[in-house]
Amino acid sequence: MPSTPQPAAIPPPAATGARLLIPNALTLLRLVLAAIFFVLLAIYDVQPPSNDALLVAATALFIVAALTDALDGHLARKWNAITVFGRVMDPFADKILILGAFVMLAGANFARYSVNGQPTMTSGVETWMVVVILARELLITSLRGMVESRGVSFAAIGAGKIKMIAQSVAVPIILIAIAFQTNADPDFARNAHLVAVISAWAATVMTIWSAIPYLTRAWRAIASSAD
Repeated sequence: MPSTPQPAAIPPPAATGARLLIPNALTLLRLVLAAIFFVLLAIYDVQPPSNDALLVAATALFIVAALTDALDGHLARKWNAITVFGRVMDPFADKILILGAFVMLAGANFARYSVNGQPTMTSGVETWMVVVILARELLITSLRGMVESRGVSFAAIGAGKIKMIAQSVAVPIILIAIAFQTNADPDFARNAHLVAVISAWAATVMTIWSAIPYLTRAWRAIASSAD
């Protein structure tokens, strides 16, 4: 017996009033929190006497900012509060927060120098990693503009969301690992540094991997439109 087709879900009515403003307000809050987060990382210096309280505060701010990303998207979909402002500013705020975090973590204030002057990044984030992460974002943004100009959808997919989660998890882990590297026990400090390095590498590898499905989609879309 053939199954009875289920009626399509009816979307909620378009949001008005506070429900329309709250998701956008959360996006703006994320930008404000990101700015404060960057200031805390800028004034931190890993050289003794380092102030681990700054790292704790920065970690808390980053986590709250990352949670607003999940919350504003959830509320916008639940309340049908999709706006042009949100479509533009939400991904912009995400990229500012993540890219800014990795740029700051590759700064000289997170480097420790040996007796012979060789630097070691306590964050595990090297400058080339920042270049890779930034290049990926610029590439996908450029491909999205090119593909959608041909009338083909190039919406975010699972790989992009996994990449965002990996980066959002890596940053607080790295910050906590930096704080633990100020521990007097050399073995403990080395293990904390290893955690930071692994986290930085994992975020970088996930970033590179996440670009592959987008490149494949773009190639197929361009090839189809050329036929």
